[in-house]
Amino acid sequence: MALIPYADESDWPAEVRERATELPIGNLIGMLANAPALVGPTLRLGGAILTESKLDPVLRELAILRVAALTGSEYEWVQHAAIARMLEIDDDKVKALEADSVREGPFDGRESLVLEIVEEAVGGTPGRELVQRAERELGRTETVELILTVGYYSMLGCLMRATEIELDEPAS
Repeated sequence: MALIPYADESDWPAEVRERATELPIGNLIGMLANAPALVGPTLRLGGAILTESKLDPVLRELAILRVAALTGSEYEWVQHAAIARMLEIDDDKVKALEADSVREGPFDGRESLVLEIVEEAVGGTPGRELVQRAERELGRTETVELILTVGYYSMLGCLMRATEIELDEPAS
C-alpha cells in the first residue's frame, strides 16, 4: 500500500481523466493527482518526452532504464522495460542495464555516450567535455532533451520511491 493514498479518481482534473485512458500508469497518475496544479503539466512534459522529442527513442529508453536502475525505481523499470521490448531493443542491452554491466555491455558508441551522461547526471552534473561531446555527436536539441529526460525520470522515480506506489501492469 502506498504511503500516501492515491487521489480519488473523481477528484482528478478533467485533463488528467482524459489522459489516463491513454496511459497504463494509473497508480502514478493517482499519486500525481494529489498535486492537482502539477499533475497536468507533469503528464504533458512526459508526453512530450515520449512522443515529440527528437531524441532517438532507443537512446531515450536506454537512458530511462539506466535512470531507473541507478535510482532503484522499480516502477519506471517495469514500465520502460516493456517499452524497450516494443521498440525491439536487444534483450542483451536491457539485461546489461539490469545487471549494472554498462561498461562491458553490448552498447554502441552513441548508446555508451548516453549512458555515461545519465550516470553523471544522476550522480550530480555531467562534465563539461562530456556535454560538448554529446552536442557534437547527438546534436544540440537531442543533448538538451536527453538531460531533461534524465531529470524528469529522476524526479518521477523520487516520487515513486518516496510514496511507495504499487506497480501497474506494464505498457503493452
